[in-house]
Amino acid sequence: MKVLLEQDVKGTGKQGQIVEVSDGYARNFLLPRKLASPADAASINAANIKKSAAVHKKFQAGQDARALAKRLSGVIVRVFANVGENGKLFGSITSKEIATALQEQYQVTIDRKKIMLAEPIRSLGRQSVTARLYENTDTTFTLEVVPL
Repeated sequence: MKVLLEQDVKGTGKQGQIVEVSDGYARNFLLPRKLASPADAASINAANIKKSAAVHKKFQAGQDARALAKRLSGVIVRVFANVGENGKLFGSITSKEIATALQEQYQVTIDRKKIMLAEPIRSLGRQSVTARLYENTDTTFTLEVVPL
């Protein structure tokens, strides 16, 4: 019997797949627990439409990320910080502060988790910062830490 899986089922398949299972397994386990539905023409067509929509959405997200990476490459983001003697910062500049500065200066919203810092920034000056926007889509921009 062909069924369309509504949820991931260990040993059978993942959500959205159409799989061939034995009649007893489908009638006694999958269908009563609403883990699957019978694969008729309408449900197969709906699953194919859903799958193609997900592929299109992923493709569009990749294109948007590449456009944003091109827009951000080479920009200079200024972050202001309190400074003590010898140019040492009170505290450090984190990815959250960098994301906020990008939003304020360039109206670009990037999740702070996507900004890659080897360690928090603790000194004045310019540094190169990398942001991982999407799979295989990274951009590098310059961060300038300026005293208040």
